[in-house]
Amino acid sequence: MIAHHVLFWLKADTTEAQKAAFRKSLGTLEQIEVVKTFHLGIPAPIERAVVDVTYTFSLLLLFEDLAAHDVYQVHPLHKAFLDDFKIYFEKVIIYDAN
Repeated sequence: MIAHHVLFWLKADTTEAQKAAFRKSLGTLEQIEVVKTFHLGIPAPIERAVVDVTYTFSLLLLFEDLAAHDVYQVHPLHKAFLDDFKIYFEKVIIYDAN
């Protein structure tokens, strides 16, 4: 099992409409056949010093194996998301774990 966790910080001048379009496009990634588990969220209202709530969106995907992860990376829906929405990223951090 491979966990792929992506945290997105969007630029400060991103409008609410752009954020909504960004979230909708992230949602399309659930349709990729190799995605076993999909979770899209925003920071939870948890106030603890060790919890980072500065990001805009969190995307957590689980894949059966590294081969499935690699299929996801080149999938047309993933490429389309990146092509259309990378202009809104201020920062992105990815954590992959197995």
